[in-house]
Amino acid sequence: MSGPVNSSGITPSQCNPRYASDARPQVTSQTSTDLKHPGAIDMEFGFGVAMRGSKAAREFLERQVKHGESLGFDIVTVSDHVIIPKEVQSIYPYSEDGAFSGVDAGECLEQLTVAMFLAAHTSNIKVMTSVMVLPHRPAVLAAKILASLDVLSGGRLIIGVGAGWMQEEFEALDTAPYEHRGSVANDYIRAFKEMWTSDEPEYNGTYAHVSGMSFYPKPVQDPHPPIWVGGESPPALRRAGQLGNAWYPIGSNPAFPMDTPERLAEGMATVRRHAEEAGRDPASIDFGYSAGWYDDRGEKPGRDGDRMVFTGTSDQVVADIREFETLGVRHLIVGLDGTTPEETLDRMERFATEVMPYAS
Repeated sequence: MSGPVNSSGITPSQCNPRYASDARPQVTSQTSTDLKHPGAIDMEFGFGVAMRGSKAAREFLERQVKHGESLGFDIVTVSDHVIIPKEVQSIYPYSEDGAFSGVDAGECLEQLTVAMFLAAHTSNIKVMTSVMVLPHRPAVLAAKILASLDVLSGGRLIIGVGAGWMQEEFEALDTAPYEHRGSVANDYIRAFKEMWTSDEPEYNGTYAHVSGMSFYPKPVQDPHPPIWVGGESPPALRRAGQLGNAWYPIGSNPAFPMDTPERLAEGMATVRRHAEEAGRDPASIDFGYSAGWYDDRGEKPGRDGDRMVFTGTSDQVVADIREFETLGVRHLIVGLDGTTPEETLDRMERFATEVMPYAS
């Protein structure tokens, strides 16, 4: 099958080595250098799946992730809500008015279950939690599920993590106090690493305790699946530098905007500084970026009145990608969700044929 044809009359398999069935080997390491394969462009591309509504139907999720894999996408992401309370007063960090659109539906699939479903229906594409709210689940149980996901997917798991924002959901799940969520997240990451790498795991934190048990099987990836720390606040940047394998911001947080190359570069420098202060090699920190507002139908105004990055023509988006790649961003997750399932597939195809082959 030759695949779709772009406006130049070139099939993806002719212009993009990602489309070759044997082009992408299995991922078994954590650095951006090791994530590359021969002939690949530097940037990896990903898309997210819906967790509610018609686009979260079993048949469409399977169809979408298979379509994404066939188009050459590298990563599929899954968001995290266990339940949606009927009344939510917490401020959603990624909208200008602080409102969360999912409240009205009150519907959501469970993240790790969907991640396993997507992995089971694919062979090469990496599956990412984007992000997993760490306090939502007990530490040992979460570590076991994640390790099992990595084993059963053949080493295709990326663990995006965050501290969370919806206090009402924390209360419904009877987690540790919402105000302690940052400390919980740090504790969990340290406990995860201990369980995944030690034959005799021992960890005694404030919110996670591991002792007197075996933890097998270990994850396939060595030493463990890459941990991408989400968030844009100062504590999130510190967590990424001290504990993460990568920093994974969403650019649209109005309180801590990372929506221009200049702002992002400042954030990346801060993460590297935290890594160095923690005795880590700053060069070992990888960088991803989430641009959920991506739009190829026209320019959108940015915070400063200029064109918002990743909006406009394909040529403009390609130029944005190259600029972010120059900064050191190696993984770009774009918002390709349409109003209908078919529109979503169409947007994925346009990005794969009009942007991905020309982005480096």
